[in-house]
Amino acid sequence: MMFFSCENSLQVIQEITQRDTLADVSADTITYFRSDSGRVQMQLNAPAMNRYEGSNPSLEFPEGFEAVFFDDAMNITSRIKADYGISYENTKMMEARNDVEVENYETHERLNTESLYWDQRKRIIFTRAFVKITSPDKVIFGDSLVATEGFDQRTIHNMRGTLEIEEE
Repeated sequence: MMFFSCENSLQVIQEITQRDTLADVSADTITYFRSDSGRVQMQLNAPAMNRYEGSNPSLEFPEGFEAVFFDDAMNITSRIKADYGISYENTKMMEARNDVEVENYETHERLNTESLYWDQRKRIIFTRAFVKITSPDKVIFGDSLVATEGFDQRTIHNMRGTLEIEEE
């Protein structure tokens, strides 16, 4: 005859049930609209969201998200999607990871990378990961990126690319 026993230490149980490891609010299949003076500025869609309170409140999108931004006429100006996202309320920092895609509908450019950070206070986006920027006439690759949040001014480190040249 054999006997097996399983025991968890009090420290392990406390770590598992610690307040900041469990979401205060969880939601499935969310659609969130941000508006100003009755004008929709952004629509966020996500299959799941977790909200964490405490000293470092955050919103986590463990199954990914898609955010669409609109101009005053409700035309889509840009879109960002990723397989994971988290936004920290105190620092106003947002991180997107895993198959990140940013599309600017005005310039017809698309940015692909594996991680992207948005500093809302400084109004910049940046990454230290490999980037690919596709536009109608060229494809640019780089090892990192710093850009304004509107993506109109940017610095790409170790940039290389392919240009289409029309022959006459």
